[in-house]
Amino acid sequence: MGQIGEKLSERQKYDFKRALEEVSNLKGRGTELISVYIPPGKQIFDVAAYLRGEYSQSSNIKSQSTRKAVQGAIQSILARLKYFKEPPANGLIVFVGEVAAGGDQTRMVQYTLEPPEPINTFLYRCDSEFYLEPLRDMLLEKKAYGLIVVDRSEATIGVLSGKRITVVRNIQSQVPSKHRMGGQSAQRFERLIEIAANEFFKKVADTANEAFLKLPELVGILVGGPGATKNFFVDQEYLHHELQKKVIDTFDAGYTDEYGLKELVERAKEKLTDLDLMREKRLINRLLDEIRKSDGGLATYGEDHVRDAINNGAVDTVLLSDGLRKKRYLTECPSCGWKQSATAEAVPDAPRCPTCGSQTVVGEGVDLVDDFYDVAEKMGSKVELISADSEEGEMLLKAFGGIAALLRYKLGAQ
Repeated sequence: MGQIGEKLSERQKYDFKRALEEVSNLKGRGTELISVYIPPGKQIFDVAAYLRGEYSQSSNIKSQSTRKAVQGAIQSILARLKYFKEPPANGLIVFVGEVAAGGDQTRMVQYTLEPPEPINTFLYRCDSEFYLEPLRDMLLEKKAYGLIVVDRSEATIGVLSGKRITVVRNIQSQVPSKHRMGGQSAQRFERLIEIAANEFFKKVADTANEAFLKLPELVGILVGGPGATKNFFVDQEYLHHELQKKVIDTFDAGYTDEYGLKELVERAKEKLTDLDLMREKRLINRLLDEIRKSDGGLATYGEDHVRDAINNGAVDTVLLSDGLRKKRYLTECPSCGWKQSATAEAVPDAPRCPTCGSQTVVGEGVDLVDDFYDVAEKMGSKVELISADSEEGEMLLKAFGGIAALLRYKLGAQ
């Protein structure tokens, strides 16, 4: 699920989040759920040898049912590892074990995940729950913002990542104050001040360039400070041209030290929230504008309508709620080949084949969001995931069933 240094796609983030969600809800009857974390540098041969050792040790487990479950899980992991010559770029995680399935019944579950970030250490754990703590942090938003507070006497450069502000450097200027120096003409003194200020701003920009250009997660830069200096710094484009394009806005801040960075973030809070929600707000507003048109506009919603529109090549962008919790199941007759797909929250009953009367078989089921990604990709349509936590996302989920689409052209009118 992504190579080292690559930015995860929205689909990869969604799949990883859904897998963790499913795994976190699973419980074992005893300490028989096995979690194995394999870092990228670990030899598969060494992992297999370790697991065989654990298999031998498990023969000492007193409970026959627990012993059988643990040994079965270890055998299953060993069988899976045969498909890997080496761990993927970020390592490999395997969750296997017998989980409660109602009453005294259990069922075997098996998950093999490639994490979005590298695993640091090898881990084997046997417990009544799967061990997920190292993975939860990987889902936290990794966006970073560059911070600059500046006036003519001082500047501080920092980075905002999540809720943490890190100071990169504080720079004191050598720019003279503007009071008259004896024996110097006003014009010459003003010129010296401007030269010193220009050199100071260049030094601030060089420090910011060095710090920010190496941040792959940098999404924007905030500049603050008292008076007009902050605007001058931005307007004169002292920053590297790639960073200049990422300046979000300037903000009033009374300080230019570490406290000034905190003040800057506080002043920009509303702007940052707006940026995160802007994309979703624009998409949903566009959807509503199209739907309100008397001719129905270039939009459609509901699973069946959107699916048909994609298959007809009419969809530009599919809008999916990340709150969807359904799967697409394929029911098939092994005798005559009859097939039927249906969407449901739980595995549907297998009916008799309407063609030949034989007992049908229901497949494992594909996550509905993943199914739409696959269908859209084949037809060249984009997919946008909308957070169910936002106001727009809640509307998409509740009013439109979590599935809508913006069209290239009206259906039936190419």
